[in-house]
Amino acid sequence: MIECDPVSFFKFVLVPFLVLLTIESCVGRTLPSKLSDSTKQPLQTSRPYNIAHRGSNGEFPEETAAAYMRAIEEGADFIETDILATKDGVLICSHDVTLGDRTNIANFSQFADRKRTYEVQYVNMTDWFVVDFTLEELKLLGVNQRFSFRDQQYNGKFPIITFEEYISIALDAKRVVGIYPEIKNPVFVNQRVKWSDGKKFEDKFVETLKKYGYKGSYGSKEWLKQPAFIQSFAPSSLTYVANLTDLPKVFLIDDVTIRTEDTNQTYYELTSDSYLDFIKNFVIGIGPWKDTVVTTKNNYLDEVTDLVAKAHARGLQVHPYTFRNENSFLHFDFHQDPYVEYDYWINKIGVDGLFTDFTGSLHNFQEKTSPLS
Repeated sequence: MIECDPVSFFKFVLVPFLVLLTIESCVGRTLPSKLSDSTKQPLQTSRPYNIAHRGSNGEFPEETAAAYMRAIEEGADFIETDILATKDGVLICSHDVTLGDRTNIANFSQFADRKRTYEVQYVNMTDWFVVDFTLEELKLLGVNQRFSFRDQQYNGKFPIITFEEYISIALDAKRVVGIYPEIKNPVFVNQRVKWSDGKKFEDKFVETLKKYGYKGSYGSKEWLKQPAFIQSFAPSSLTYVANLTDLPKVFLIDDVTIRTEDTNQTYYELTSDSYLDFIKNFVIGIGPWKDTVVTTKNNYLDEVTDLVAKAHARGLQVHPYTFRNENSFLHFDFHQDPYVEYDYWINKIGVDGLFTDFTGSLHNFQEKTSPLS
């Protein structure tokens, strides 16, 4: 009989077994079963939203079924994703238009000659691109953990999932869990992927949401039944889909020096009073990078801008990104304590939702400081 100490048993036997169970439930998922709405705990709306940024990707590779299932288990109000399109027009969950860093594609010799050079957001990039592969090909790949200082044991074990599979995870949850999909790199996708019916990426995006019953303005009975926010860094995509659905939309804001891919304007221009007066007619909120809300200097907080005040004055919610537990992402003001950071942004800055890589940490903080009745 082989002896095994408890630590080794957990590491080499129990963890792989649990991973295999998760993989089995993640691969070949059926489409949503839609559990009875009457039996589900409703979405909480009394405190800032806990938005699982690409799932619980502090623990599992981002935008995989495992990451989303873990986020729901940890208490996420919304699971967030980025939507791109394959060569054959299937919408998938992927933050990057490239595959080299995020997946194990380099291990597949049959794809060695498929690298290309394209311009993406004013920069030439050479890599394997999502838009050059069919869904069948992409399903061969496994997703890797983005950051080397996070757990690497799940690299390559979980596949890329489709938009529909992502929706099924939310709808099959035992409580109401919202979705927060992004129209990702729409200019690039519309240049490279063509649909036989002549429709655009944005059309296909909204068609998928409608197919699974997502509709209704923010806070409406329909919306609370199946909550969803549509997000994008491309303002023209948001104004376009405003004519297709009344679902609430969020305008994402990058560093103020960066230009939008669609209108070639800086986000500094798009955070002006005049532009916020314009975009408020199409969106329910903004999703700014944290440093556009509070500037930093030498890893210390510096100046609180008036962005949140301007947004709130126009009835817009503010959902900043991205909150991460690791010390390398925490400013010195927070004393290496993510709870101190959450307290600052929720209670001093007054945000309405937070994109976090560590859903469980935010949930635990909120349960401690503002428990649900």
